[in-house]
Amino acid sequence: MSSTIRPRVLIAEDYGPMATALARLLTPDCEVVSVVAEGRAAIDAAQRLSPDVMLVDLNLPDITGVEVCRAITRVNHHPKVILISGFVDPAIADLARAAGAAAFLPKAASGSELLAAITNTLGL
Repeated sequence: MSSTIRPRVLIAEDYGPMATALARLLTPDCEVVSVVAEGRAAIDAAQRLSPDVMLVDLNLPDITGVEVCRAITRVNHHPKVILISGFVDPAIADLARAAGAAAFLPKAASGSELLAAITNTLGL
């Protein structure tokens, strides 16, 4: 990713160690604007912080990542949403796209795959 372009990323992940790992992984190339642990908090933070892209866990404790994605894309198409999940199933990727997600990645994706998804999603 270009060193002059640092996309603003909002992470919605309820498992603390995973949220920390994602934030650390993205920090060299992205500006992590916030990490939240619940879906409704992600929707609120997206409105307040105007991130370029959101990484949203499929299984959040209050509402699902799909519901977050639908709420975000219903208002407008910014920020872009990348759904992430520990489950690897082609049906989940289809569900993510149907909800308006720009991409779906398994949590086991490498750092380069994650950065590539952000880059591709934002057209950088």
